[in-house]
Amino acid sequence: MYEPIRTKSVHTLAEPEPDFPHRSREEELDIRLAGHLTALLTVTDELRALVPDPALDDAAERIAAQVVRLGDGRRPLRAAPSASSPDPDRITALHQRAHTLAGWALVLAASRENTAGTALAAERLDVHAAALGLTD
Repeated sequence: MYEPIRTKSVHTLAEPEPDFPHRSREEELDIRLAGHLTALLTVTDELRALVPDPALDDAAERIAAQVVRLGDGRRPLRAAPSASSPDPDRITALHQRAHTLAGWALVLAASRENTAGTALAAERLDVHAAALGLTD
């Protein structure tokens, strides 16, 4: 009853030429994980400035090493912490922010089966939860 179409339709899309490099899902997740860890490093540096603690120094170095491993080998940029008095409300807010960032990093590291990242994020999550009084 109908005759088949013999010519190309003007409505068919041409094959797009990729004009930018595409990344895999795994690469995108690694980039997001590195971003969350970098943000966690920034908050950790702020806490180190307000509450000097060798454990925070060690944590900051381990977070930085994880970011280097996930990235292109360059150390993450680290801002100088703001000089302020150790206000308890500010310290609590920083622990809350670090707890949130560690949780996001934990989810991404676990989805990527990144054992080192998962362990680091879980440890930081526990430390900040304890500082906030969220543990038993």
